[in-house]
Amino acid sequence: MPIRKVRGGYKWGSRGKVYKNRKDAERQAAAAYASGYVKKGWQEVLKKDPKKGTGRKPKGSARRLYTDENPKDTVPVKFKTAKDVRETFASSAFKSKPHKRQSQIINLVEQRARVAAKRAKDPKAKKRLNAAHKVALARKESSKRKTKRMRA
Repeated sequence: MPIRKVRGGYKWGSRGKVYKNRKDAERQAAAAYASGYVKKGWQEVLKKDPKKGTGRKPKGSARRLYTDENPKDTVPVKFKTAKDVRETFASSAFKSKPHKRQSQIINLVEQRARVAAKRAKDPKAKKRLNAAHKVALARKESSKRKTKRMRA
């Protein structure tokens, strides 16, 4: 049973005492696990999110999906119009990345533009997003060709 924040402090389990700080609730959990009250190892249950990204998510968890593990590697991405997509691919932040990273960014822009165009209801928006997707798709294909040349 995980420790959860409740009104007045922290609680371990579904009923029982509310502890003023998390450390006391963890102590209670450790005692319960040590006595055999609960079968799983208490250290596993008490695992917290790492302070800094480790690049891995805890087993059996959906966390860390959209966290920025390396903020220095971030490239601002726009895909609202074809011009935005071209500007993204022409930016120095994009060009300074290695080919492998550029391919990931191109793929991301292409996927986002494709889905946005598919979901758009307004005909003008759909047309604009389709044009952006077309630009991204062309760049994706050229990136694939470059990858093949590099492998050969």
